[in-house]
Amino acid sequence: MTLSTKSAAAAFRRRYGASPLHLLLTLACFALALYAGIRLLKGDTMGVAIWFVGAALLHDLVLLPAYSLTDRAAQFLFHGRTRAAENVPRPGVNYLRVPAFISGVLFLVWWPLILQQGGHYTAATALSADGFLVRWLLITAGSFLASALVLCVRTWLRLRPARKEVRAQARARKATK
Repeated sequence: MTLSTKSAAAAFRRRYGASPLHLLLTLACFALALYAGIRLLKGDTMGVAIWFVGAALLHDLVLLPAYSLTDRAAQFLFHGRTRAAENVPRPGVNYLRVPAFISGVLFLVWWPLILQQGGHYTAATALSADGFLVRWLLITAGSFLASALVLCVRTWLRLRPARKEVRAQARARKATK
């Protein structure tokens, strides 16, 4: 890259705030969203618009307060009243947030089949809708188990240097005796 190309890239980054690749990817995302929107609205435009507005209202008026309260309760359980009121990030709560989010998204996508309300699924695919509840519960349990294992390993690795230092001090005391 020549000096003038580097200075032009630096000037672009200063003006835009990011690299030209970022701009290209952002424009590609907008183009993809536009294409998907055109394809989606080609059929039942009014039905899609009602569904979209309904989903936004359901999220903002019901789901957001519900998972905000649940998150606050988890923070309170992990750190008590004094820490929860400080509005300080609590990374330990993330070990509950991530698997709960995964489980929630899977439930949101597959709820008719999980709750065995998917008669149209069987009619359209000729496949049984049985077993979705068990699979969802297994995936949920597995994600919480994996998160707990990651928490245990990270805690063990974080405490490992302290244990080494305690052993080294004990050896030093034995050597001086």
